[in-house]
Parts: sequence; C-alpha cells; structure tokens
Amino acid sequence: MACRDGIGRLTVRAVAAEVGVSHGLVLFYFGRKTRLVHALLDWVIAGTSVLEISEDIARFPDARDRLDALLQQEMARLSHQPERTRLFLEFWALGARHDEIRSRINAELERYRTAFRSIMEELLVAEPEMARDVTADGLASVAVSWIQGCAVQAMIDPGHFDADQHLALVRGMIGRTR
Repeated sequence: MACRDGIGRLTVRAVAAEVGVSHGLVLFYFGRKTRLVHALLDWVIAGTSVLEISEDIARFPDARDRLDALLQQEMARLSHQPERTRLFLEFWALGARHDEIRSRINAELERYRTAFRSIMEELLVAEPEMARDVTADGLASVAVSWIQGCAVQAMIDPGHFDADQHLALVRGMIGRTR
C-alpha cells in the first residue's frame, strides 16, 4: 500500500482494510502508527541499503572482479524494485523532520558504504596506479552514488533505463571492458 500510495497516506485503518483484517488486529501487532511506519522503514532499508556479498562474489580472487560482480548485483537488484527506491526517498525527505528516521537512514547508508570500503582498499593495494590521490572511502562513496543513481534512474524512467549500458560505462571507467 505504501508503495502504491506513499507514506503520507499510510494509516492503521487503511492497512487493515488493505489486508482484510480488523483495525484492532493491526493496532495489537504494531501498537500505533509510528511503529507501523518504522516497520516499513525496516523493510525499505533491508531492500535498498543492506549489502549482501554472496559466496560466489567473495570467491573471486581479484578485487576488481569482485567489485565488478558486486556493482552488477547491486545495480540489478535496486533497479528492479523502483517502489522501494521511491519509498527510500520519501523516508529521506521525512527524515528532515524526524531525527530518528534521519539517524537510521544515515547509519544504514554508512554501513552500505563501509561494505564497499574493504573491496576498494584491496583494489588500491593491488592496483595503486588505478586511482592516484583517491582513498578507499572516496571510491566507496562513488560506487554507492553510482548504484543509487542507477536505482533512481530506473525509478524515474524504467522504459529507457538500460542496465547493460550503465555497466559498460562503469566498467570502462575502471578499466574493465567486456
């Protein structure tokens, strides 16, 4: 319902009607609307800001190959769920007025960047000429920005978003053409 109508139209009664249960049952489970909204935020974060590095990706011996596979995985995952991206952006805007939501989103985004940082550190050690005057933190931020940007593009214009074209461009930028 929130994906379709947005957070602003989310009410306990509307959720109850949507799933065909009583208003009291939703209140019993969540207690109040605030907890319902926070449960929704948990769901959005789990789908947008939690990085899972699969065993297949972790097994690549070369950091550049791991990075390539991880970028491909994340871009595909996030570009195929535009409703979560839209809700993430709604929560981001809501965070301007709610410190708890802002803090939660900021912490999750930092965790997401941190997950990329180790691969970037390995890449810089293995290929120091790749990016002079760039830190692992800087590279991790660029990777996250690119992934999130792809997710936003897929949400804005799904008919013209071409995942393969975006991947080809970033591979060229990091010296990996296929």
